[in-house]
Amino acid sequence: MSKKFAVFGNPIKQSLSPPIHQKFAQQLNLTISYERLLSDKKNFAADIEDFFSSGGDGCNVTAPFKEQAYALCDKLTESATRAQAVNTLYKNDSGKLCGHNTDGIGLLKDLTDNLGLNLGSANIIILGAGGATRGILQPLIEQNPSSLAIINRTLAKAQILAAEFADIFDITTAGTDSIPDDMPQPDLLLNATSASLEGRLPISDTSIITKNTCCYDLSYAAEPTSFMALCRKAGSVSNHDGRGMLVEQAAQAFTTWTSQEVDTGELINGFEDLMS
Repeated sequence: MSKKFAVFGNPIKQSLSPPIHQKFAQQLNLTISYERLLSDKKNFAADIEDFFSSGGDGCNVTAPFKEQAYALCDKLTESATRAQAVNTLYKNDSGKLCGHNTDGIGLLKDLTDNLGLNLGSANIIILGAGGATRGILQPLIEQNPSSLAIINRTLAKAQILAAEFADIFDITTAGTDSIPDDMPQPDLLLNATSASLEGRLPISDTSIITKNTCCYDLSYAAEPTSFMALCRKAGSVSNHDGRGMLVEQAAQAFTTWTSQEVDTGELINGFEDLMS
């Protein structure tokens, strides 16, 4: 029996979720449908209800609806509660709408399983204090890093986000124009801003970057992002975009819906084929 899945977003034509999930289904010899569905903020709640009432088994949610999806849910996983955003929806046996956030889990699997990073005792800096950062903080904190800092253009926004996680970790904050000299050199520098999608740079001071800094852009593109180019110019020899995170978070969603594990390596290695 075919399973019915979809991804909601606006815009949505660019989403690679359909081919990714079809590849997962092929691995397991499952028959599924997976559509890109355009919505808007006014009609999003009704569109979600229509999807499930018409036989939908599960759906993904991308920008700008993750916070709206969070508000719709009857039940939330811990990762969704911490992120205050949902990217994976499904109904439980009682018909309750359940929300999960797989973004942070997907990032962590790419960093540790695929790139082989050991984040225990690492110094981590995240650029940006928006929803993307909120979604990845808990999994990173659970790795017990030595330090974790958020650098944001507006310092107050970074401070507010740090306060939300103060019960589990002491996060350092700084503005992009006032990075303290004594901030630890990062072993891992994450760009969680949208700057790369717009060809901009999220930071101008590259003194925090060394040849030993692993630089990771949560965005992805066919060519190296502006952030990756900046890091390479600053001397980093380990630069990555978010394609692995995209595939890994999708795998977590697929497993949530089907209770079956999938292999992500083939899709990550052949990512250019997905984009063509």
